[in-house]
Amino acid sequence: MAQTIAEKILSRHAGRDLKAGDFAVCDIDFTFGQDGTSAIIIDRVKEMGVSRLKTKFCMVIDHSAPSPSEGVSRVHKKMRDFAALSQARLYDIGCGVCHQVIPESGMVLPGDLVFGADSHTCTYGALGALATGVGSTDLAVTLATGKNWLKVPETVKIIVKGKIPRGVFAKDIILYIIKQVKSDGATYKAIEFCGPVIEALDMDGRFTICNMVVEMGAKCGFMPQDKKALDWLKIRAVKNRKIKPIVPDRDVGYSQTLEYDISGLKPQVSRPHTVDNVVPAEELKGTKINEAFLGTCTNGRFSDLAVAARILKSKKVAAGIKFIVAPASRAILLEAMKSGIIDVFIKSGAVVISPGCGPCVGTHCGIPADGEVVISSANRNFIGRMGNPSAFIYLASPATVAASAIAGEITDPRRYL
Repeated sequence: MAQTIAEKILSRHAGRDLKAGDFAVCDIDFTFGQDGTSAIIIDRVKEMGVSRLKTKFCMVIDHSAPSPSEGVSRVHKKMRDFAALSQARLYDIGCGVCHQVIPESGMVLPGDLVFGADSHTCTYGALGALATGVGSTDLAVTLATGKNWLKVPETVKIIVKGKIPRGVFAKDIILYIIKQVKSDGATYKAIEFCGPVIEALDMDGRFTICNMVVEMGAKCGFMPQDKKALDWLKIRAVKNRKIKPIVPDRDVGYSQTLEYDISGLKPQVSRPHTVDNVVPAEELKGTKINEAFLGTCTNGRFSDLAVAARILKSKKVAAGIKFIVAPASRAILLEAMKSGIIDVFIKSGAVVISPGCGPCVGTHCGIPADGEVVISSANRNFIGRMGNPSAFIYLASPATVAASAIAGEITDPRRYL
């Protein structure tokens, strides 16, 4: 039977051949929680009387790092205490965002089945893993048993072709695709990305696209494990684990095949308050902003900081604009410091904060005031996403965010490139 990548991975973890629509109990390779979800995980594990975790587990303090309140500090202490007791791996404050530090660690490889108590766990599909977000109680059950059940998703093949235009980045491509598919157009589907544009993207761009498949309802997404991906993995993979690419069978049947030629694509912006509400940046010219945010698990990687710094060099953030930059990990922050990128940000008037999520989820370090307009490189612009339901959030590439910070209004970045 010809199989998609999702069918192959789930079949291997269930110990039997599966096809789309089947239900199966599968062994889970790796699990994690963050400080917004781990407290419930810990409570449920204790309630079940689990003495030994049955699958690999790590926790990341990233959503509120460092702690902005007494209550959050209690959660962080609970995580630290549980990690010491259970020998789970802990990434403490300053390490960075879970969806960056975990791939950096080399713990996730092609063919793995990953459960994360965070909706953007789908990011790891850039490495060929079937990675999906689950609730805290489901995660706790997995820790207690080493297994959990899944329905095998149907798979949509998305072919992206053409030549990437100047000023267009991975974020623009995925925003455009989400606009076409709609926010619920791929509900509980697996997405296999392919085509010359995908092959041309670096790993940072591939992580960006997989990160956002959940914004069209998808269960998971996959990128090719070509030489570019394998070289990235070889530098980071933990010892004693072999890297084995996983590919779909040639004659496999997809539930749908979509094809996009992005040769004429322009920089894109998602308007409030849904991710699929997307238009070219040039159509929003004149939209004043109060805050710009560069970072998150979507666009806080080195190449994202680098393109923003290239735009900002020898320029100043517009008067009255708060420009906040959060590198996705400590390693990225160090690389940006060594390359001079952090100098550029600070001299331009931006504020560089500790690696983590912070403003993206509205826990601290940049909550907008009532009526304020924010342009962000994050993945969501729902009402209240950044901590204030009376604010307005626009989503864009790092280049568009940086250009808009200089102009004081939403701006097509091509004028600065």
